[in-house]
Amino acid sequence: MQGVSRESLAAARERLDQVLTGDVDAAALSEDLFGVVRLLDDNVALRRALTDPAASAERKQGLIRELFGGKLSDPAITVVGELAGARWSRARDLADAVEMLAVQGALAAAERAGQLDELEDELFRFSRIVAGIPELRGVVADRTVPGDRKAALVGELLIDRVKPSTLRLIEQVVTQPRGRTLEVGLEEYARLAAETRQRLVAVVRVAVPLTDQERDRLAAALHRIYGREVHLNVEVDPRVVGGIRIQIGSEVIDGTVVTRLEQARSRLIG
Repeated sequence: MQGVSRESLAAARERLDQVLTGDVDAAALSEDLFGVVRLLDDNVALRRALTDPAASAERKQGLIRELFGGKLSDPAITVVGELAGARWSRARDLADAVEMLAVQGALAAAERAGQLDELEDELFRFSRIVAGIPELRGVVADRTVPGDRKAALVGELLIDRVKPSTLRLIEQVVTQPRGRTLEVGLEEYARLAAETRQRLVAVVRVAVPLTDQERDRLAAALHRIYGREVHLNVEVDPRVVGGIRIQIGSEVIDGTVVTRLEQARSRLIG
């Protein structure tokens, strides 16, 4: 998001934090907001009406109450009304903002249950599982497969294996990708989870699993480098041979044997 949309989103996230400090069911609020995302994605006219710069905030908030009164919880209507009353650079930015707040609600539910760390790990592991099973990825990515069938498949695979908030987020990305691949959608949700604790996420690729002591030392070293807590998503890849490859955002620290051999080979050829 750019400009005014970024400012509106920041204000909305603060407002959601305030709403969640009360006696509010964060998971139910998240579910309501995901429902609004689906409606906005499917209804271009509604998106335009709610982001029309010529319409007053009061008028747009009145439209929200008219559309969702008795269908959504009061906290959800409050949050969506705040979003509708804000200004947006593009009509699509409103739907994107509602999705981010829906994810934030799911993360709040996980954090209250002391499960936020596990949620991050489970999102990462599921993305790797799908990447390694072409048949599963094909079904998930197939637009001709109904969303309820995809949700049922994911439920059968993951029920009692991941936390409820994790399953809900995965089902959302699977059934409503919003133009993203599954991997990109899961990465975005994992990034939002990391931001919840103001952490960076490092994807660490090694040939053999790290011990607890090695993980702690690596996390501490990255904390010193970046000045922020770093959450490690460790991927075991025998092709690494030895050493370690770390990716944080677009930055890569590659100390693998394979990479060093390739560099040596390039120097010899050159």
